[in-house]
Amino acid sequence: MCAADRMNLFRVMPAKGGGMISEAAAYLLLGATLLLLLWIGVGARARTETLDDYITARNSQTGVALGLSFFASGMGAWILFAPPEVGAFIGIAGIVGYAVAAAAPFLVFALLGPRIRRIVPRGHGLTEFARLRFGRTFHLYVVGLSILYMLVFVVAELTAIGGVAAIVAGIDGRVAVAAVAATTLAYTAYGGLRASLRTDGWQAWMIFALLTAAAVAIFRDGVSSSASFRASGLLGVGRPGLEAAATLVVAVIAANMFHQGYWQRIWSARDERALARGAAFGMATTLPVVLIVGLFGMLAIARGVDLGAPPVPFFALLTGLPAWMGGVILVLGIALVASSVDTLESGLASLVAIERPSLSLGAARMATVVLVVPAVAVAFEGYSVLRIFLIADLLCSTAVVPVLLGLWRRATPAAALAGSLAGLAGAVLPGGVEAATFPAAIPTLGPFAGALLASSVVAVALSLRARRETNLDDLDTRVPVLGEAGAQA
Repeated sequence: MCAADRMNLFRVMPAKGGGMISEAAAYLLLGATLLLLLWIGVGARARTETLDDYITARNSQTGVALGLSFFASGMGAWILFAPPEVGAFIGIAGIVGYAVAAAAPFLVFALLGPRIRRIVPRGHGLTEFARLRFGRTFHLYVVGLSILYMLVFVVAELTAIGGVAAIVAGIDGRVAVAAVAATTLAYTAYGGLRASLRTDGWQAWMIFALLTAAAVAIFRDGVSSSASFRASGLLGVGRPGLEAAATLVVAVIAANMFHQGYWQRIWSARDERALARGAAFGMATTLPVVLIVGLFGMLAIARGVDLGAPPVPFFALLTGLPAWMGGVILVLGIALVASSVDTLESGLASLVAIERPSLSLGAARMATVVLVVPAVAVAFEGYSVLRIFLIADLLCSTAVVPVLLGLWRRATPAAALAGSLAGLAGAVLPGGVEAATFPAAIPTLGPFAGALLASSVVAVALSLRARRETNLDDLDTRVPVLGEAGAQA
């Protein structure tokens, strides 16, 4: 394992431990925040609930509600760690790339979501679309990628909240991990997607307010001169920065196409107009937030603060600030993690329900818990999963074009499968197996570009050669009715 894999986030401490609060205050804030979210989530359950409503909340969300949900679901405690580190060590090009990468998936959902929704109006997710369009073999690969990506995401987010709690309060990170996991599981298992959507709205406003408070406090503490920024060399745009930006865009877009939590929201939109507005809102809010948080990393370098070991630029900027700022950051971290984790938990439950259409509502609730418990156990270890995250992203990039080609009538099952296999080969060819597994836990463009190019060329070429067309209008007639063996609670 590389150094990044061995790093225990529960033991990361910024220089001089700035902005720390007492353990008693930390536990009080943790409990109060999670109780509030539990109350909101439990109250969102539908009066008459079916398994279909449990995982889609079909045609119920306005553009604003959906936009807040897209924003909150896409955010996570990762924004307190990754973008500032990119800003500190790569500079402005990396920050812009990260911000574009975080926002771009919503543009893709805005463009492709309505099309898939029109083809399968009774649908439930991309994995189901892959099965209806390409058959069981390719569909199983898509399901595997979705589960892998979302479970790694859950582990990363729960680990991150443990790290935040340890940094700002010195408490055992495992307590925060267990508390957040138990609370989000409670309200998502009970209320399904509606609970996630309702809490997302609250969490989005909490994130806006708390992040603004943190930004005001940090900038009030002093803004470095333009000369300091120029001297840091982080304002320059060179090949490393551009390559990092391109890698992030490819990796994040590809991976998020396999995020079932996002696809659930495609069908939860009241109509296509609400979907377009929601996606636009999610993109318009995500881009500046990630950009601003990334700039904190540049600010830390310009100020010359000790970033800590290992480096955590955002938290290093808390040095010298009042202790109450630690409370703000803790609640911010809880809101960030809960908003992304409850979406992932709901998405995982949806995947199980799609794969087992006769599943009862109670069994779907139990599946949510069963799937997440192993992720909690891994998160208890507190280790960075960045390398595994990158490998999952790369695997997603091997299949993203073939699966989305399902919207093209000429695409064939054989072409989709062959394209994904070609993508695997393309990921390895630029630098070998070692490079494709990111031994230094650093994203590099070669494997991602190879996977994307090879999968696209092979899938399109074989589809054209087959000279066949599929009637997409027939797909919706094959969508199963969920919960036929017991849909009611």
